[in-house]
Amino acid sequence: MAATERKLGISGRLASAFDRNAITPLLALVLLLMGIFATLITPKEEEPQIDVTMANVLVPWPGASARDVEAIVSTPAEQVLSRIAGVEHTYSVSRPGMAIITVQFEVGVKNQDALVKLYDTLESHRDWLSPQLGVLQPIVKPKGIDDVPIVSFTLWTDDPERAGFDMQQVSRAAEIELKRIDGTRDVTTIGGPGHVIRVLLDTARMNAHGVTAADLKAALQVSNASQPAGRLVRDNAEVLVQTGTYISSARDVRDLVVGVTDGKPVFMGDVATVEDGPDQPERYVWFGTGAGHAGGATPGVYPAVTLAVSKKPGANASDVADALIARMQSLEGTVIPDGAHVTVTRNYGKTANDKASKLIGKLVFATSAVVVLVLLTLGWREAIIVGIAVTLTLAATLFASWAWGFTLNRVSLFALIFSIGILVDDAIVVVENIHRHHTLEPDKPLWQLIPGAVDEVGGPTILATFTVIAALLPMAFVTGLMGPYMSPIPINASMGMFISLLVAFMVTPWLANRFLSRAGHGHEGGEDAMTRRLSGFFGRLMGPMLDERRGGRNRALLWLLILALIAGSVSLAVVKLVVLKMLPLDNKSEYQVVLDMPVGTPLEDTAQVLLEIGEYVSRSKYVDNWQAYAGTASPINFNGLVRQYYLRSAPEQGDLQVNLIDKHHRDEQSHEIAIEMRDRIMAIARAHGGNAKVVEVPPGPPVLSPIVAEVYGPDYAGQLAVAQKVRDTFEATPDIIAADDTIDEVAEKLVLRVNQAKAALMGVAQADIVDVMRLGLEGENVTPVHGHENKYEVPVRIQLPAARQSSIDHLLQLKVRARDGTLLPVSELVTVAPTEREQVIYHKDLLPVVYVTADMGGAIDSPLYGMFDIRSRLLDLPLVGTHLGGTLGEWFIQPPHDPYTGYSIKWDGEWQITYETFRDMGIAYAVGLILIYLLVVAQFKSYLVPLIIMAPIPLTIIGVMPGHALLGSQFTATSMIGMIALAGIIVRNSILLVDFINHQVRDGVDFAQAVVHSAAVRAKPIGLTALAAMIGAVFILDDPIFNGLAISLIFGIFVSTVLTLVVIPVLYYAAMRKRVADIKEGVIA
Repeated sequence: MAATERKLGISGRLASAFDRNAITPLLALVLLLMGIFATLITPKEEEPQIDVTMANVLVPWPGASARDVEAIVSTPAEQVLSRIAGVEHTYSVSRPGMAIITVQFEVGVKNQDALVKLYDTLESHRDWLSPQLGVLQPIVKPKGIDDVPIVSFTLWTDDPERAGFDMQQVSRAAEIELKRIDGTRDVTTIGGPGHVIRVLLDTARMNAHGVTAADLKAALQVSNASQPAGRLVRDNAEVLVQTGTYISSARDVRDLVVGVTDGKPVFMGDVATVEDGPDQPERYVWFGTGAGHAGGATPGVYPAVTLAVSKKPGANASDVADALIARMQSLEGTVIPDGAHVTVTRNYGKTANDKASKLIGKLVFATSAVVVLVLLTLGWREAIIVGIAVTLTLAATLFASWAWGFTLNRVSLFALIFSIGILVDDAIVVVENIHRHHTLEPDKPLWQLIPGAVDEVGGPTILATFTVIAALLPMAFVTGLMGPYMSPIPINASMGMFISLLVAFMVTPWLANRFLSRAGHGHEGGEDAMTRRLSGFFGRLMGPMLDERRGGRNRALLWLLILALIAGSVSLAVVKLVVLKMLPLDNKSEYQVVLDMPVGTPLEDTAQVLLEIGEYVSRSKYVDNWQAYAGTASPINFNGLVRQYYLRSAPEQGDLQVNLIDKHHRDEQSHEIAIEMRDRIMAIARAHGGNAKVVEVPPGPPVLSPIVAEVYGPDYAGQLAVAQKVRDTFEATPDIIAADDTIDEVAEKLVLRVNQAKAALMGVAQADIVDVMRLGLEGENVTPVHGHENKYEVPVRIQLPAARQSSIDHLLQLKVRARDGTLLPVSELVTVAPTEREQVIYHKDLLPVVYVTADMGGAIDSPLYGMFDIRSRLLDLPLVGTHLGGTLGEWFIQPPHDPYTGYSIKWDGEWQITYETFRDMGIAYAVGLILIYLLVVAQFKSYLVPLIIMAPIPLTIIGVMPGHALLGSQFTATSMIGMIALAGIIVRNSILLVDFINHQVRDGVDFAQAVVHSAAVRAKPIGLTALAAMIGAVFILDDPIFNGLAISLIFGIFVSTVLTLVVIPVLYYAAMRKRVADIKEGVIA
């Protein structure tokens, strides 16, 4: 029965309702406007914004040991905070005098909800610490993705009369101007010594006038007071009365009376030197230029500060960045004086806009390429129809993506580019079938042919579309950081597929009726000639396998050949011809050098090593500029947020931010440049006893380090010893670089033990001695200066001069007042006991842990292989074996259930995120296959036919793995996404073939002939859709991250499509040749 005479299904009815309806072009116009609207208002960002909420709870306990901090503060705090719903991990760092508890919430927990729960838990458990302990109130420092600065300005000076302090004052003046820009969140100055009024103690003059440091402190505290006294009425007017005045300058401090000697006042200036100016440096920032710098700076190193600006959630990074840069330029000559220079050292708004513009351009090119494909194969009218259909589909998908809450970022746009090939499938299949029917029946009005032509392919097209959605959509439920990072791909692609189906059934018929009704048909029988040629080809190819006598043997040989090809393809990963990796590194314009010097290293030494590394990197022609940060952290990126680089503020810590010239102006990728410089950078640090790591911006979710071994055990001292052995194994393994651990180097510590008996006899309290020692060495901000123009507090600090802080003898010369008023030097009341600094104690999820970390170098450059190489060497150690009897246990997925039975390691880092991602993707793949099976069962009313239809899915491996090996690419998470998508795409072809065979059999065609004819007739639409998908993938082939996705699609579609045209008809014949009657009777749909 002809298609037009059959009862129309939903697709045919939709085509009939819209092919001549006046509302159709208006709907198309609305879709187009929706897309334009979405493109204009959707925020542009380089990477997806993931809700990663964490908070650091800082609990100070001055004077407490690390062990006491761990036992009294950290462990109970972890117990309290781990009870919060949505908390994934709790970490703690217990160091002398301070506990830092980090609460990491599950990905996707909203920042506000998480912090409300955190504050509520802290408030409801305020009694967990006794007030008599001396533990101070917890300080909560929440962190999230919105704390990452999108723009940073480095203010530097080549004026020898200016320094970092001057740049800090300029930067702070500019802060308020930048904060006025709409969309800005935090504006922070990094670097500079700070403004302080220092009271430098002169012990000789203090002794001469009989005053102590405590007297100076008390004088400052009692003299800096002012309060309203009230009002009085005089001459019929109310007069306000204010008592006292605040300290407002260094002169006020100098003129304070601190005591009386021989009836004469002793002023502060008589016993101390009062200085108004920059603080003693606790951090350094420098700006340096590289060989590739094209700006106006003379090559060199200059004192600097960095002004970092983050944006509010939902703000357009590109717009905010442009406004900030324009505002900063307008401040030059006013807020920014001559001699001060500004360099934009981070502009994520520009990178986001550039990436979005580039990908939108690729989207246009991919669409155009598909239209050209249709033009060459079907004709210009059909090409116009397909072009309009795809444009409308993309426009509606962009709007749906914006409505869902996605931004325009690399992943969401790559999802659309990757989808081009499958979004166009529905339109191509419908247009091709209308074209075919029009060619077969040229004398019939097109509007009469369209509903039947659409209906003929409507069922398989609907089913095929939903199989692709079924394959992709489960990926949206991948957990961890990778899930939301990649979620635009399954969600945008699935929405696009559904929209493309509606456009194909509603808009495409209307366009076909307008464009194809006036088209010529070529010479009649043209398609029949092509079909005959293809029928002859497939007949010769399939004939031996359809033969009644020898067909079974030939088919068995075909199945064995396919199995051998699949096994050979999989073995490529085993022999490392295809390397497995989570994600490859992207081609960025920056990298970072993280420096850790031995504990106790002075700030100046750390700075000197950073400058030496900076001098080396500046020689590279690819380096534009660099900034060195000693004793403070550079502006964090997403990687720094997760690794908590913002907590790096010790004198022995520093980092170097290296900015490369634009990637369009260099012939090497950032990863190659970093590798070239890595060995020398590490050697410079090692020469000074330090450890330098070259840290690149990760392409996806960051981890603590690429390779991480967490050491657990019953005793922390034992854990430290085991960790040292594990690190030694790391360093002995080839291609393992930048090995490090959380074990502090041995550093000296002096304990001043108070002679309690003597102090009591003299009437001196131990607290007085503690106070005066801290005043002299560390100094104390006693009181603030009022009325100063600086918007930041300017404290008055008491301390010894810097020259006298290097000797314990100078410190012990400070005096305290005895009960009878005499002054006693501290040296008479204390003894100095040399000892060692305490080890910092780390916890993860309530268990003490020591971390050993490393990175992978060498040719393979995949941390997974490095981890297993290390593991093979650990097996040779005496401690490795079972979990008992002093042996070292090993855990891959979770920490040990009982760490007290022995020492063990748990592998983490990239291994953990790779395992979780591929595990979840594997589950998503399996769920997708089950959904596809159920959909096909519902359509064909058979349990066997869906298995035949899904048989080509394994064939994709024959293309995917050799494709990666051929191009020398790593098999990554995006490669896996491509394989998952292939499951739905390839099943579409099988459905078209099986559905056509069934229609042919019901029309009375011989089963074997129908099998051959299906391949001949459906080769064209299958080939067209395959080529369209491959063309779309070509445009993402050059992207380092999505290269694996492109390879999977291109090679997987090519090989599986070629094989499907033979394997599916033959397999269907082999399975159903004895059930032809069921097909004819409709038992099998």
